[in-house]
Amino acid sequence: MHEKLFTPGPTEVREENLQAMATPQIHHRSKAFSDLYAHIQTRLQQLLYTQNPVLLYTSSSTGAMESAVVNGVKKKCLNLVNGAFSKRWHQITKAHNIPCDALALDWNRAIKPDMVKEKLDSGEYDAVTVVLNETSTGMMNPVQEIAEVVQGYPDVLLFVDAVSGMSGVKIEVDNWGLDMCLAGVQKCFALPSGIAVASVSQRLLQRAEELNRGYYFNIPLMYKYHQKNQTRVTPAISQMFALKNQMDYIIDQEGLDNRFARHDRLAGIVQKWAKKHFDIYPEEGYWSKTLTCVKNTRGISVADLNKELANHHLRISNGYGDLKEQTFRIAHMGDLQVNDIYGLLSTIEDILDL
Repeated sequence: MHEKLFTPGPTEVREENLQAMATPQIHHRSKAFSDLYAHIQTRLQQLLYTQNPVLLYTSSSTGAMESAVVNGVKKKCLNLVNGAFSKRWHQITKAHNIPCDALALDWNRAIKPDMVKEKLDSGEYDAVTVVLNETSTGMMNPVQEIAEVVQGYPDVLLFVDAVSGMSGVKIEVDNWGLDMCLAGVQKCFALPSGIAVASVSQRLLQRAEELNRGYYFNIPLMYKYHQKNQTRVTPAISQMFALKNQMDYIIDQEGLDNRFARHDRLAGIVQKWAKKHFDIYPEEGYWSKTLTCVKNTRGISVADLNKELANHHLRISNGYGDLKEQTFRIAHMGDLQVNDIYGLLSTIEDILDL
């Protein structure tokens, strides 16, 4: 028996989606593939409330993050940093020798819109990166409000890492004015890892044409094939079959509003439990709807807790990086249900004698 995953990626995958990956391969230049691509495209646009193209990357989300700054920063980038993955975006930008600054906060503090406005008033920047839902800290930044600020600067593009939020919370790409919104499918999509998806605005496409940077993650070249319902290079076809199956389930069976409401309910259950027995790491008012980062106020050994949970075929995540053992993370994302969460929390209570 495998360990049931309550980790913030990879997440638990339903048997139906694992079976979909066993579909016989098709050629990526065939009509059958183009039909598959077009179907997935329509579904992803529905999920993200967008008319923008949603590109498929055969990579982890980090590849799409790199693609954003390589294709989208002409002058200087403002990286909003309050966790491990927003810090990664700053590291990626620097690694490409793209001019950039980090607006860095303590990891338990959310990025506020007025902080962004103050930086953009300088006129130095033409792009901003932000993480919607910090997987390392369980922090959900107010991206909609930040996007409203960025819209006041017509030459500034906004790139959003929605890796551990997409398909768990409502993201209105067009209404919010997001120029790239990206995620990997191994988190809230509840699929095996191997694909990242990213909506791309016309503004980003235009700037990418001007810059003409990169090769593998070159957005204009990817878009050229996208218009034919194909990918530029050989894609992860098996994962695409699973993605089609899951998107049909999310939209046709569960329903988007129901899915978002379920994630909200699961978050409430875990966060009430965390406040009763421990504490929650990020500042109140900005807690994630898809994972909870629990502050280890009891000084338990998180590693030992996970060893005991393994005897029950369950797994959570330790704190990330410097937060290891200081926190632990319980994911309540993907296709997990209320009974799954209650079962996990009850088992933890028994192990710790809470």
